[in-house]
Amino acid sequence: MNFDIFCFDCDSTLSKIEGIDELARRVGLGEEMSMLTDAAMNGDVLLEEVYEQRLSLIRPDQQSIDWLAGLYIEQIVDGVKEVFETLRASNKKLHIISGGLRQAILPLAEILSVTPDRVHAVDVIFNVDGSYLAYDQKSPLARSGGKAEVCRQLLRFGGSLVMIGDGKTDMEAKQAGAYVVGFGGVVDRAIVRDQADFYSAEPSLVSVLKHIL
Repeated sequence: MNFDIFCFDCDSTLSKIEGIDELARRVGLGEEMSMLTDAAMNGDVLLEEVYEQRLSLIRPDQQSIDWLAGLYIEQIVDGVKEVFETLRASNKKLHIISGGLRQAILPLAEILSVTPDRVHAVDVIFNVDGSYLAYDQKSPLARSGGKAEVCRQLLRFGGSLVMIGDGKTDMEAKQAGAYVVGFGGVVDRAIVRDQADFYSAEPSLVSVLKHIL
């Protein structure tokens, strides 16, 4: 297959962690948040039903986001750098599409040479003192179907697109005409295994290369 645009989820795809769960653990709410995240990624509840609830409880400040940014890089999935280098050598357009918090993902994107304009995620809004104020409630990525909306925007000038991710929200990219690769190397989800056009449970992201190039 010959795709023009390659889009990757972040949490449990590029990095081994779920960012919101790590932020929750940091403030003693880990188990509760993990259950909400898992319910959304398995399609048991709509993303918008849990998004605001999670952030209003955690209230991540600037320091927490900086800490999470480092953790994303520290816990990078095996083979990610190789995959991005290979695709870049083929002059492919690379994007990250995530329901995660954009400021925490940007440093990981930078080491993968993905420019900020190609990082699609949810912005956190801070007070002047760096404390949590809100998040961008207008972002499509804070609700179900948001990844399909972003994919439609990327496809508005034509071409073909592949979305690689681990959760139900990634499978929604099919609504935009994307080819979807399920990556179960970190978390193996039955709904993704069933709905993906191709599925890999190998621990290295390199396992998807032969199916997207």
